[in-house]
Amino acid sequence: VETRYLPRDARAHLEPQVADAVTRGLRADAGSVLVFLPGQAEIRRTERLLAERIAEPTTDIVALYGALDAQVQDRAIEPSPKGRRKVVLATSIAETSLTIEGVRIVVDCGLARVPRFEPGVGLTRLETVRVSRASADQRRGRAGRTEPGICYRLWAEPETASLEPYARPEILSADLSSFALDLAQWGVSDPSKLAFLDPPPTAAYAEARKLLTELSALDDAGRITDEGRALRALPLPPRLARMVVDASREGAGEMAAQLAVLVTERGLGGNDVDLSHRLDQLRRDRSRRAEEARGMARRWASLSSPSP
Repeated sequence: VETRYLPRDARAHLEPQVADAVTRGLRADAGSVLVFLPGQAEIRRTERLLAERIAEPTTDIVALYGALDAQVQDRAIEPSPKGRRKVVLATSIAETSLTIEGVRIVVDCGLARVPRFEPGVGLTRLETVRVSRASADQRRGRAGRTEPGICYRLWAEPETASLEPYARPEILSADLSSFALDLAQWGVSDPSKLAFLDPPPTAAYAEARKLLTELSALDDAGRITDEGRALRALPLPPRLARMVVDASREGAGEMAAQLAVLVTERGLGGNDVDLSHRLDQLRRDRSRRAEEARGMARRWASLSSPSP
C-alpha cells in the first residue's frame, strides 16, 4: 500500500476536506474507496457533499456503521457490479474482520469516536479522539487486502510518530458496574487477586461497587443479593436492568425494556431527543432491525417478570 499524506486544517470543517480527498482519489486511481470517519453524523454530511460533487453515474456512495440495518450493511460490503465502483463511508467498524471487495483506495481522517464513562454523572459519552498508530495501520491495510492500493492520510507524515502506539484499553475508561456485578456473582470481592492485562482502576471500581449497593444488587459486605441476580439475568447495564425489573413488578416491563433498547441501540426509533417520539417510531417501524429489537425487549420483559 502506497501512503500519501494530505494534511487537513484542524480549524476547518472535516467533511469538505474528506470529500476533497475522496474526489482526488477517484480521479487519480481505479477501484472503490473506503473512507474512515468518526461517526454517523460525519458520514451523513460527507455523503451529502459527495452526492453533489461526484457526477459519474457509475459511482455509488454507501454508508457503513453499526446502527444500520443488516441489508444496508450488506450493500456496503458486497462487490460492486462490473463497470461500477463505490465510495464506502465507514466508522471504525470497517477496520478489521471484514474485506470490502474492490477497495484499493483508503481515505483516513485519523479520528475515531470512543466511549468514555464519567463517574460523576453516571453516564457514558462518546468522545472524538485521534486514532492510534495500530488503528491507522489497520485502516491503511484495508487498501491492500486483494491488490496493491493507496491510502490517503489527512495529517502530516511527522504527526504519525506522535500517535499513541495502541488504543487505550476499554477497562480503563468504561463503566465497571456490570463487571463488578459479575465478580460478585463469581464470589470475587477483590479484583487485585485476579490477573488482568490491565487492572481496573481502583476509583472506578469502588464507584461501581457503590452504585450496585445503591441498586440493592450488593449487600453491605459486597456479596451479590437476589436483586443483583435478577439484574444480572438481563444483558443490560445495571441501572437499566433495575428500571426493567422494577417496571415489570408494576406491569410495565415491556415498555421499560423498549426504552432500554432505545438507550442502548443507537439509531433505533430515529434521533429525536424526546424518547416518547422514538418509542412511537420504534413501534411503527417494520424494518427487520426494529422487529428484532421489539422481540429482544419482549424477552427482557419476560426474564424480569415476577414468578407466579
